[in-house]
Amino acid sequence: MEDLLGLNVQVSSKENGVDSSAIYDVVIIGAGPAGLTAAIYAGRSKLNTLILERLASGGQITVSELVENYPGFPEGISGAELTKNFERQASRLGAKIVSADVKGVEKKENLFYTLTEYGEVKSKTVIISTGTDPEKLHVSDEPKFRGRGISYCATCDGPFFKGQTVAVIGGGDTALYDAIYLTKFAEKTILIHRRKELRASKSLQEMAASKSKISYELEEIPIKIKGGNKIEALVVENVVTHKQKEIPVSGIFVAIGTTPNSKIFKNLVQLNEQGYIVTNPKMETSTPGLFAVGDVRVSPLKQVVTACGDGAIAAYEAEKYIAASIKK
Repeated sequence: MEDLLGLNVQVSSKENGVDSSAIYDVVIIGAGPAGLTAAIYAGRSKLNTLILERLASGGQITVSELVENYPGFPEGISGAELTKNFERQASRLGAKIVSADVKGVEKKENLFYTLTEYGEVKSKTVIISTGTDPEKLHVSDEPKFRGRGISYCATCDGPFFKGQTVAVIGGGDTALYDAIYLTKFAEKTILIHRRKELRASKSLQEMAASKSKISYELEEIPIKIKGGNKIEALVVENVVTHKQKEIPVSGIFVAIGTTPNSKIFKNLVQLNEQGYIVTNPKMETSTPGLFAVGDVRVSPLKQVVTACGDGAIAAYEAEKYIAASIKK
């Protein structure tokens, strides 16, 4: 058959848990905290709910060793454990979670058609919860050392650098969180930032300042990575003097921002200059029946607790949208 993007795909009516003959009430794209919370609320409203996730449930929070600012866990909880709780709750309330990569979404009349590798999925509403991907350094040899010294997740790869010297690139909260975490393993952690002052919260800056293993290279930008089979040094350039120097390191942790996973929806939603999806307070996008939640949308704060709030609102509004459509 020919799918909505003009590609020829042969699929059965039900494959890998995706029922292409069904019309779901809600299809949620992405199983991070926002998407899973939306599924919980949709399930409690008895909406037939399908979650499509291309990787593993939980999104970026799964790699957090300790989440200390989510209410109800005074001693903190690991991101992986918190995710499992979300997933169990969503499944118990009837949501079906399927591993599938979404290729595109189209709206025809009153239905949405979500294209996956297993064919089209029809639904009355769609909630986008696709999150973001980490920004890359875009310096020479970065692809060569990706996964071989360059990491975008300190909590994932920090233990591999026990007793070594590592660099953290960035000056925001994530960069300082990473630097502080890495002091558990690395002998020395060098924080490299392009500006004279850090952007991170004052409390994090104070915490980092109390760690003797953390040093700073401010007003410096990375321009080249040196090494053979493994990283040996990072070449940086001063943004004021333009002088270059080598900093011996064994690992580089990149924490310079994120890119929203919104490209495949650009024909259906309004995006801001950075590519984040614009919504109103009801999580509605510029297409009726299509909602966006979590890190992929424009919001002043990107935390688990705010993502969950987004998901709850979107599910509530999706239910209202479906009810209003039935009355017409």
